[in-house]
Amino acid sequence: MIDEKILVEYGAVELKLEKGAFLFHEKERAAHYFQVKTGKIKMFNLNAEGKLFTQGMFEAGESFGEPPLFTDSNYPACTEAEEPSCLFKLPKAKFFKLLKENPEIHFQITRMLATRLLYKSMQLKEISSFKPEHRILSLIDYLKKEEGIPADQKYEVSLTRQHIADLTGLRVETVIRSVKTLQKEGSLDIRGHKIVR
Repeated sequence: MIDEKILVEYGAVELKLEKGAFLFHEKERAAHYFQVKTGKIKMFNLNAEGKLFTQGMFEAGESFGEPPLFTDSNYPACTEAEEPSCLFKLPKAKFFKLLKENPEIHFQITRMLATRLLYKSMQLKEISSFKPEHRILSLIDYLKKEEGIPADQKYEVSLTRQHIADLTGLRVETVIRSVKTLQKEGSLDIRGHKIVR
């Protein structure tokens, strides 16, 4: 999202995380802007029964955890490295200075946050209203759109069945069953172990 040279110019430092390492926990005070340089970060919540719900997956060039910076509040979720990762870490005050001095970057951040807000609204509607098959197709269609792939072009989903379950609030067994149903209906294909739509 933000050019790496600009981040470093404003005081960002690189932070390395091993696979499985936590960056921050739910209810911890938000104090930094984070952007992935390499690797993959998962943001998630656990309910009282220990069921994991993934809020998002963030890869190279993507940032995360910004909303509580703007509201001066705590993180609403935990983050964990899905694989060895390197992040840029910029203190909140320096992040705000960067935004004030670079309105085009501020606009990009605002647009990205609006896109995520729309996705969260869609996600809540899906979880509360629709069958598992519909939730899965909606997630795949959203990912396809985010990657800029035309609707008439095939898209290979890089997520595992577990990741799909975590992102849709379903059990992995339900995802497996639903994917087979969708394959039989012709709504998607399975190539190797990958879902294609």
